Amino acid sequence: QVQLVESGGGLVQAGGSLRLSCAASGRTFYLYAMGWFRQAPGKEREFVAGISGSGIRRYYSESVKGRFTISRDNAKNTVYLQMNSLTPADTGVYYCAKRPVATTGVSPNEYDYWGQGTQVTVSS
Repeated sequence: QVQLVESGGGLVQAGGSLRLSCAASGRTFYLYAMGWFRQAPGKEREFVAGISGSGIRRYYSESVKGRFTISRDNAKNTVYLQMNSLTPADTGVYYCAKRPVATTGVSPNEYDYWGQGTQVTVSS
């Protein structure tokens, strides 16, 4: 059983920044890819960013590329999402998720454990 706990969400003005964190339980964190997803009201959950188990490979959705950075610290069992130049379109609940393999994926169905989510609200 893996537990994922997100933190760092909040209310920010457009153009501002936030850093999300996701702490994972377990001793084999480095074996698994991690991803960040988000869900806006009335919309499906969408992929935001993913990182391989080693941290070498990183992937981003087109909508966040160049503004968001995913990283991980395997010694701390933590994955991060640095979000810069935020816009109201970035508003939603952000979830971190664990994939059961070391390589990343973009579909929510490819992830087996999820955090409870953290709200990000960007005001105009």
